[in-house]
Amino acid sequence: MKAVLKVAGSTALAVFGMAAGALFAPAAASAATPALPSLVAYVRGGDVYVSKGAAETRLTKDGGYTRPRWSPDGKQLAYLKGGQLWTMKADGTAKRRLTTRAASGPSYSPDGKWIAFASLSCSGGPGVYRVSATATNAQPEVLFPGDCRGEALPASPTPAAAASGDLNARLRTDDAVAWSPDGTRIAFRGGNCESVYDNCLTVGTVATGGERTIAAFGGGSLQNSGFAVLPNWRSDGAKLAFTAYQEGETAAESAPVHVVELDTISGAKRTVGATLDREMAYVDATRAVATGQYNGGSYVMVVALSGNSRTAFHAGSQPSVQPTR
Repeated sequence: MKAVLKVAGSTALAVFGMAAGALFAPAAASAATPALPSLVAYVRGGDVYVSKGAAETRLTKDGGYTRPRWSPDGKQLAYLKGGQLWTMKADGTAKRRLTTRAASGPSYSPDGKWIAFASLSCSGGPGVYRVSATATNAQPEVLFPGDCRGEALPASPTPAAAASGDLNARLRTDDAVAWSPDGTRIAFRGGNCESVYDNCLTVGTVATGGERTIAAFGGGSLQNSGFAVLPNWRSDGAKLAFTAYQEGETAAESAPVHVVELDTISGAKRTVGATLDREMAYVDATRAVATGQYNGGSYVMVVALSGNSRTAFHAGSQPSVQPTR
């Protein structure tokens, strides 16, 4: 049995059912916590933890933290608190708010000079901004939509309350962005494709403001609904992972929350991990970490990219892998 993941300009097949039962079964995890080459930051109970093996360090204790993301030198973490953008050192000290503008999931530029984030655009939909990672009282600049560049910034919306509801509802409007390793592109939810589709994922070119639709749902002759969110690049830029969900015209065309990996050169797509895996971040060319379901709750899992075996790491979600040099 096959389910079809429809995307703009192409159709990619994701296999379900008996042919891939191991792929979507909640795979058993080994008892031993794996050792990783660098720290993984993740959130548990609203606080940020870091670990690269059995031991873990709690960086914060006052709650309300989401979407931690490492700087390219591994010395800083950008994160959201109260719906706004902050940074702190890798040991949890020197917390600093960068902007009072409502923000979603940040991502550092590869040179460490900028942090991209999503917020309301001049078009009324989600847009992408950048702000200096180091300057004091820096003003955000518009990156996408390209037509909003040079326009006055729209009034800052009130920071959104923490998303509630079931998993699909929480993920559907997550506007986390991802800056490509070569600095030329940013992946983000929404974009100009929203004039055609009900929900879509875009890769935008920073220099020109041009956009390319990566995945789309509903509208534009697509008889489906769903979302594609939480993009994350592999360190060489050859792969882009994102979290997807689809309701098709039939059960065979539907897919629960899962991770899709896009080959950015060939355009081929494949499903990675197990059902309800999400928020994947690459460790290296053979492994990734993702949030999955384990022991009755959300758990950071180490996923083998070949074979999809999964090993429990630590209770938590929203993993980000510290870059290694």
